[in-house]
Amino acid sequence: MKICVAQTRPMKGDIQSNIANHKKLIDLAVSHEADAVIFPELSLTGYEPTLAKELATDQDDRRFDDFQELANTKQIAIGVGVPIRRNTDMCIGLILFQPHQARRTYTKQYLHSDEKEFFVGGQDTTGIIGNETKIALAICYELSVSEHAENAYQRGAAIYIASVAKSVDGVEKAIKRLSDIASEYSMIVLMSNCLGLCDNFESGGRTSIWNSSGQLIEQLNDTDEGVLIIDTATQKIVGKHHTATPNYLQTLKRVKSIA
Repeated sequence: MKICVAQTRPMKGDIQSNIANHKKLIDLAVSHEADAVIFPELSLTGYEPTLAKELATDQDDRRFDDFQELANTKQIAIGVGVPIRRNTDMCIGLILFQPHQARRTYTKQYLHSDEKEFFVGGQDTTGIIGNETKIALAICYELSVSEHAENAYQRGAAIYIASVAKSVDGVEKAIKRLSDIASEYSMIVLMSNCLGLCDNFESGGRTSIWNSSGQLIEQLNDTDEGVLIIDTATQKIVGKHHTATPNYLQTLKRVKSIA
């Protein structure tokens, strides 16, 4: 199985622009024959808790139909992050689009204390996907909760994918923790992180993959969008591609011209 983790620089609150950008990165994953691609936490809105109530939606949102179409025609599973509305509450969700299957949503069960003002914890109902090779999903803070990885292992996961929005400092801690998870449970571990300003911090990128011995085998940089792909059978990297974000480059040019 070939699994891809994507690194994005989301446009704050602009779901349509972020969808368009996701589709470009999905095309990159497809070009490397990936079977699945997972995006960072709240990738379709950016990690913006104060905007969650305004932006929250559900897995059946028609704006996401293109993801299902891509899953069907390209035979690829896709996981995208978005605030999920549950009655009057908001959850942090990862919507899963799989070929010719009903959409599913994994919701973040364990929340950081700073998030509890804006979100509620989800129910652990779809944290494991796949039949022969089981994949466990985690959203950001969950990787820091020992019970989360332990539960994934007990349920037969061989692969652990963390969809995160980590700051420059936070990603350092995540890298150490995810390496420990890989070595302790002999799981292949992947992390998808974002770039740019999120909420009140700068995201640190460095989307990474570890083999089942806990060795970091590849990593993206901390400045460019891109994809990173592993063949889980060989535990070798089969695709690495950085792509500079046009809007980001234009912003840099404007800043330099003003200076």
